[in-house]
Amino acid sequence: MKRLAGLAFGVAALLAWAPAALAQPAPAPAAAPAAEYRIGPGDVLRVVVYQNPDLQLETRVTDAGLVSYPLLGSLRVSGLTINDLERLIADGLRNGNFVRQPQVTVALLQVRAHQVSVLGQVNRPGRYPLETANMRLTEVLATAGGVAPSGSDLVVLSGQREGKPFRAEIDLPTLFAAAGGEKDLPVLNGDTVWVDRQPIVYIYGEVQRPGPMRLEREMTLLQALATGGGLTLRGTEKGVRVHRKSADGSVTVLTPGMTDKLREGDVVFVRESLF
Repeated sequence: MKRLAGLAFGVAALLAWAPAALAQPAPAPAAAPAAEYRIGPGDVLRVVVYQNPDLQLETRVTDAGLVSYPLLGSLRVSGLTINDLERLIADGLRNGNFVRQPQVTVALLQVRAHQVSVLGQVNRPGRYPLETANMRLTEVLATAGGVAPSGSDLVVLSGQREGKPFRAEIDLPTLFAAAGGEKDLPVLNGDTVWVDRQPIVYIYGEVQRPGPMRLEREMTLLQALATGGGLTLRGTEKGVRVHRKSADGSVTVLTPGMTDKLREGDVVFVRESLF
């Protein structure tokens, strides 16, 4: 009887456990590994073969994508990953009976084959290596020190895709919104990233801090006056005028409301009160 009771208890426990186990969510699939960097002309490599110092080499990949390696001669390495090149050299040394069990390590010392130009209003403009495949726009901007305070939120990425000219305008703040990661485009060799100067407006007259100021999105006249420190004791809201240049170069003088939005290049003048 005790054995039957124990068996019944075990079956009941198994039945109680089974639905719970079936209800467990399946483990999330592992993230796909990032694509590896592929060697190209101009890259500088270091090759080390364990316990074979005579086979150590530092070399630059030629414009034809070749390197000359001791005992193996000229090797075509352009387009290979680091792991591919390690296997290629190890197989050559083994098959040629030069080294019985070669342990080859290849290090990428300088990246010259895949580069991007980052220009305009960034903290460190210049040419930067694409050290990994599928490097994204935000990563390139971070490498260049980020957008300067004078930089616009709009970034232009240009280059070639499938042999055709490519140009995309990316609104940086949208990259960090929900589902904005799709707009964080991959940057390819030869691309140019351009960050334009932030649009500005000018304010002068009876304000506390006259001068140029950054034109924020949807900025109103009231917000611009507040950014300029507000009116002086002699200033008057009734005396505010906006000088706006049209496409043909002519200038129109407007009497805007405080909630009217400003445009790039507007000149705001605050007159002195007569009383």
